[in-house]
Amino acid sequence: MDAEIDQLEHEVEKIYQQLDLSDDPELEKLVDENLKCRYRVQQLKMSIAKERAKPLDRMISVQAALSAHLQAAIRAAYPEAATVVKVQLTSSAKEEFGDYQCSNAMSLAKAVKLQPRQVAAAIVDKLEAGDLIEKTEIAGPGFINISLRRQPVIEELNRLLVHGVRPPPVDRKRRVIVDYSSPNIAKQMHVGHLRSTIIGDSVARLCRFLGHEVLALNHVGDWGTQFGMLIAHLKDRFPDYATKCPPIGDLQAFYKESKVRFDSDEQFKQRAYAAVVSLQRRDPDSTAAWKLICDASRKDFQRVYNRLGVENLVERGESFYQDLMTEVVDELKSGGHLVPDEGRLIMWPPGCDIPLTVVKSDGGFTYDTSDLAAIRQRLFAESADWLIYVVDIGQGVHFKGIFSAAEKAGWLNPAVARVDHVGFGVVLGEDRKKFKTRSGDTVRLTDLLNEGIERAGAKLAEKGRDKELTPQELKAAQEAVAYGCIKYADLSHNRNNDYVFSFDKMLDDRGNTAVYLLYAYTRISSIARTANLSPDQLLKLAKSPGITELQHPKEWKLAKQLLRFADVVDKLTQDLLLHSLCDFLYETACVIRVNHWRILLCDATAKIMKAGLDILGIRTVGRM
Repeated sequence: MDAEIDQLEHEVEKIYQQLDLSDDPELEKLVDENLKCRYRVQQLKMSIAKERAKPLDRMISVQAALSAHLQAAIRAAYPEAATVVKVQLTSSAKEEFGDYQCSNAMSLAKAVKLQPRQVAAAIVDKLEAGDLIEKTEIAGPGFINISLRRQPVIEELNRLLVHGVRPPPVDRKRRVIVDYSSPNIAKQMHVGHLRSTIIGDSVARLCRFLGHEVLALNHVGDWGTQFGMLIAHLKDRFPDYATKCPPIGDLQAFYKESKVRFDSDEQFKQRAYAAVVSLQRRDPDSTAAWKLICDASRKDFQRVYNRLGVENLVERGESFYQDLMTEVVDELKSGGHLVPDEGRLIMWPPGCDIPLTVVKSDGGFTYDTSDLAAIRQRLFAESADWLIYVVDIGQGVHFKGIFSAAEKAGWLNPAVARVDHVGFGVVLGEDRKKFKTRSGDTVRLTDLLNEGIERAGAKLAEKGRDKELTPQELKAAQEAVAYGCIKYADLSHNRNNDYVFSFDKMLDDRGNTAVYLLYAYTRISSIARTANLSPDQLLKLAKSPGITELQHPKEWKLAKQLLRFADVVDKLTQDLLLHSLCDFLYETACVIRVNHWRILLCDATAKIMKAGLDILGIRTVGRM
């Protein structure tokens, strides 16, 4: 076939060379347009060839591969329609509609002034079947139904069984910085830090899974006026702090004590201001006191991170950027980006209604200055080409300004580096108001996790697991359920929305919950053990004969579902909406429920579910 195409193209080229176009401007115009179309087709063919040649350490994204074929066909059939065609491709809802369905014909029909079915027929005529497509048919007003060939699906499942779950192809390996969690020194982590920590950790895990180089940063609040009162209070309470580590047991109480003194004692307030100045000047005594307070907080934070399985999180607080802020101000001044405003120096980012305050009227710096210093340092010193800020949705205007200002200053080039503000809503109580304790205080994360452990233990006891599991297994199961249900309840909701925190719903073993998924994963993983097949025996079976056919409709349904994992992860890369992965895992658990007779398919399902749960940061256990 390729030889015949080459021969025809050669003959067409000879005809072009023999044509005399000098007396026919219209013909010359048509030939010129044709050459442009041929060039576009050639570029698309190269893209498809590149997609086919993806290395085997990447999992096939069926949707991406089909979209590339369809895009080439649409452009070949209607090059005059649109320079950029977004392929409208979805999984078919019913078996009679094939495996995938394309709906582009309806939207293109108006542009080319033809009936949708005519447009669909033209697209199908230009569609290369390739390795994936078994057949196509036009249905209804102009839907293109696509049925997959089974052999490529079988081959991909066997690769999964032998080589494990691999990420889908990515355009290039990136240097990613994920900024999340961000508690304040001398204050305990509370429910307000929950979403940033959980979502940020999952985003970092996703990027690592994709093969990117990831630096996870904890931008803690470790600088500012409040540290003056903390240092002054420390020196009063523990005068020997320089030689003996002060026993600050409850940092929150310590902070409140210092705040009361600051508000009520004018003499103490003046000493606090003096301590701030000495800290800014890097006075050794004040710096030592500051470090002691920070160290005590770090230990408190780390206990929470250990429980939630948050790893590889590097602390880089606001103090890190203090010396860099002067450089930022000087550079923005020299670039003519700062304008005076009532004693302040402000910057108007393009497309923003609110300016950034870069220098206050008293000469001090602000959060705007700190974040400008941070984005500049991350782009240049860290050589990052993807910055992700996991901060509540209320900071959207602020980050829009920071990104726009960085672009105006010449630091951020959107063609080179990607920036995302991953915003999220607030956690609500069951009364649909901001989540608080009964006394109206902010809920501490430690208390929340403790309650989760207590409730998970009761749930396991209710199912009699305390009598079936060893103490070690019960503890592992209790922690997996407690922390998993808290994480999953957050991640399974669209992060842009608020969500209601309810332990009763989280611990329900029916429906789309972590408990249901963990039980399903444990059951699926135990099937091979029940059949007395070790991991080595499963691997040997996967290598030969492997999965050889998918004849039963339920087998085919499960196989297609498993291969959707690459499509789902590919979508996550674009929008960073993790609830779509949760939905996929739940759908997978529901499909496998009636397909347990094929050991290798069960093993493939367990591998896919484990990869998905790992991205979400949810621990699995051998027995539950």
